[in-house]
Amino acid sequence: GGLAGAIGAFYMQYYSATISYPWNIGGRPLNSWPSFIPLTFELGVLGGALCGLLAMLIANRLPQLYHPILNAPGFERASQDRFLLSIQAADPRFDPRETLAFLHSLQPEYAELVPAKSEAYS
Repeated sequence: GGLAGAIGAFYMQYYSATISYPWNIGGRPLNSWPSFIPLTFELGVLGGALCGLLAMLIANRLPQLYHPILNAPGFERASQDRFLLSIQAADPRFDPRETLAFLHSLQPEYAELVPAKSEAYS
């Protein structure tokens, strides 16, 4: 991303200074690359940052507009005066009864299984 941004910025400046609108000022060469460096650097950094942001969003599967835990009773208070622990059941060795029994052994205020689909809360 950063390399593409830098190459694009350099080419854009080179094209405008030498091909599209050549304007000789003070006898200097049209393709004076040192004057192209600041914008090339800035767009390289911008391209790298945007690609990093896009990679993070893809890796975290964001924006995720729906998750089953959003329909769990009491979720609306999770960020006010409580905290919430969510255990995802994607592991093939996951046993709902053992997990719930373990959580109850820790004496929580409340523990429940939330279905993966919203059929129970729709």
